[in-house]
Amino acid sequence: MKVAFYGSSLLSAYWNGAATYYRGLLRALARRGYEITFYEPDVYDRQRHRDIDPPDWCKVVVYEATVGAVQRVAGEAALADIVVKASGVGFEDHRLLREVLKAARPEALVIFWDVDAPATLAEMRSSDEHPLRCDLERLDLVLTYGGGEPVVKAYRELGAVECVPIYNAVDPETHHPVPPEARYSAHLAFLGNRLPDREARMEMFFLYPAYRSLDRRFVLGGAGWHDKPLPANVIYLDHVPTAEHNAFNVSANAVLNISRASMAETGFSPATRVFEVAGAGGCLITDDWKGIELFLKPGQEVLVARDGQDVLELTKDLTPARSREIGERALQRVLRDHTYAQRACELDRLLRQSTDRAEAVV
Repeated sequence: MKVAFYGSSLLSAYWNGAATYYRGLLRALARRGYEITFYEPDVYDRQRHRDIDPPDWCKVVVYEATVGAVQRVAGEAALADIVVKASGVGFEDHRLLREVLKAARPEALVIFWDVDAPATLAEMRSSDEHPLRCDLERLDLVLTYGGGEPVVKAYRELGAVECVPIYNAVDPETHHPVPPEARYSAHLAFLGNRLPDREARMEMFFLYPAYRSLDRRFVLGGAGWHDKPLPANVIYLDHVPTAEHNAFNVSANAVLNISRASMAETGFSPATRVFEVAGAGGCLITDDWKGIELFLKPGQEVLVARDGQDVLELTKDLTPARSREIGERALQRVLRDHTYAQRACELDRLLRQSTDRAEAVV
């Protein structure tokens, strides 16, 4: 089946946390016989910060950030059996969805794929005239990056025909154990872009223990933190390319995951970082959110912190030997239960069932 996928970027993870999710899942789908074309706008300087070259398993079309270009690429939805418009594309999102809906063939399966469902749902609840809310009934399926039953229920209440979470996972060919590197060595490391609904949580979970452990080394990676006041023991690296993520994740005694506020409140939303760290065999400390036990076992495969004081205590008691033990358990768990190949198998079954239903209606 031919898939037209309109997303933020496949080629660049720069200001684009969904990149590794798209790569892992779409590559696994391609291996199941799907012919995928990924359409991404040239915005936010992403094309100057590409992490990968165009892959052989997916055609990538980069288009200019103009209304004319949006209309042109949206028109190519008419060539696809499955049409996907993701959230957060980054340029004329609502126009793009409308144009895609207009161009898609009646028998095609049309999907909205939400990679930030809690935020999207909050926007839709704020206005009965929200463009996506008005178009929900025209979509065959809503897929989400996570969110569990709370997100599924909310989407159905707003008019979605069907909503199914497709969770993050690990691609063992991309995220795997590597030798540690001294430049990423740290008592605690955190990798994440500076976003409004993450900054206060970063201060709580990362800076609080850093200020109270001035004799220990902390490493911070991610775009946007350059003018953030930091203690002298925090080494700021700026954007860390995805090719360096494995080394980043295995070189620190522990790596911190900090969910965005809306995802933490909703729960059931494991970030890509969770599986990337586990896939490299790193020891992960995550902020507390409902549903973590569905993915990793707290205390054995992951450490869970309710606040910065918990992070401080967990890191002070964490020996290198225990760090390695937790990382190894996490690695074995994700390889067994949480790979993109497994997610793609689940998604393939769902897409074929949904396509059959859409064709029956036509």
